[in-house]
Amino acid sequence: MPEEQRIAVPAEFDPEDEYRPEPEPEALPPAWMDGKIRIGIHTSIAGSYLHALESARKLGCNALQIFSASPRMWQGGPARIPELDASSFRSRRGELRLGPLAVHANYLINLAAPQPMLRTRSIQAFHDEIVRAVALGADFLVVHPGARGEGSTGQAISTIVESVKQAIKRVPLGGLKILIENTAGMGTAIGSRLEEVGEIVAGLLRDLPSGACLDTAHLFAAGYDIKSENGLASTIEQIERTVGLENVPVFHANDSKVPLGGRVDRHEHIGRGKIGKEAFARILQHPQLSPSAGAGVAGRAFLAETPIDDPGDDRRNVAMLWELAGLKQQAPEPEVGYSMLTPALKRKMAAQRSQRTRSSPRKKSSAARSKKGRTQKRSKMAMRARRRR
Repeated sequence: MPEEQRIAVPAEFDPEDEYRPEPEPEALPPAWMDGKIRIGIHTSIAGSYLHALESARKLGCNALQIFSASPRMWQGGPARIPELDASSFRSRRGELRLGPLAVHANYLINLAAPQPMLRTRSIQAFHDEIVRAVALGADFLVVHPGARGEGSTGQAISTIVESVKQAIKRVPLGGLKILIENTAGMGTAIGSRLEEVGEIVAGLLRDLPSGACLDTAHLFAAGYDIKSENGLASTIEQIERTVGLENVPVFHANDSKVPLGGRVDRHEHIGRGKIGKEAFARILQHPQLSPSAGAGVAGRAFLAETPIDDPGDDRRNVAMLWELAGLKQQAPEPEVGYSMLTPALKRKMAAQRSQRTRSSPRKKSSAARSKKGRTQKRSKMAMRARRRR
């Protein structure tokens, strides 16, 4: 048979030759989950998201919290972060090994709102917060649960859970976890009781990665005596029973200007408020809370939201947290003299306050003159009516 007419005999099939894709390798934990305590502060994104990272580095932090947009106004422009900015932020954060990164949601969001329009607007705003947090590579998104108005607590909790689920639709969360923050107990705000926070978290955990962020000032104002040794032990027991300590990866470390049970949200510098240094040392070194001291969640962060009244207050509060944690020698080296509040910025803020104060009496005076004018006009009209009679 001519060579060109030969029929090739097919090779025998060997099942071992079949292509089998390699299984996806298990994701490695982030670098900041190294078993050490994470301490940071809320830093400003003014001018650039990168500025927040540099501020955290210069203040001696190894973790941080930011806003992703203005926290006191509804978003008016584009809700997304340009990918170039987000990519630069993620890259620089990796270089600095800062983490975890918590993003705090807009204060106007009310996920418990009984009014349909406010609730719809809140869900959309929270959806945008999620999108921005994912773009920045954030680990946690912290949100206040909202206020119930005239509705019941039970109904408000159900509304909050449903609102969060609506907000995350069509958004791949990646490594982002939603954290519900406890509240101080003002008005009809939900979340001042640990039982309420626990119910919300339990409702969310069925469908999405979530947990709680507990604020020390809010706990104290709501009546949880974290100042005394016995009170702290009792509070930790209640956290474990209601929320679960494993579901609390972030604490807002704030001293309180108001006394125990004052039900008002007023933060003070660490050690200078009603909670005090001794109590913060117990909290930061407690074996159930600190990953460095014992059984605390790996990478648990203590993030300050303390006031900056004078340049350097931010740096001093971070240093105080490291000191009270008993880790002063292990703290990242801060930049000498750095503060997010510069002397020039403080003067500018003082001038703005002074301007508002000066303009306020004029407004009152104008209102008073207007009222006086109306009174005089009514008086004249009454006199004319009497004359006509």
